[in-house]
Amino acid sequence: MNVPFAVWDLGMGQIILILLVVLLLFGAKKLPELAKGLGQGIKEFKKASRDMQNEISQAAANTPAEEPPPSKPATPAEPDKPQNPSATT
Repeated sequence: MNVPFAVWDLGMGQIILILLVVLLLFGAKKLPELAKGLGQGIKEFKKASRDMQNEISQAAANTPAEEPPPSKPATPAEPDKPQNPSATT
């Protein structure tokens, strides 16, 4: 049993009927163009999903597990200047 068709429980007769209706609606000259467009669309979709997976896996590999917290810059106290500028004598 074909797995994609098992979802809708389609038999060979129903598949042939659907294909005949599609042939009647679009005509024999348009079917190759439609199939080509469908194939290109599927190929582009697969490529885009593959690129997305590669980008996500590269980002996950390059991200460190834990980043250290930023440290405070050390400011040395100046002994010759008063701490309170208004308290000068």
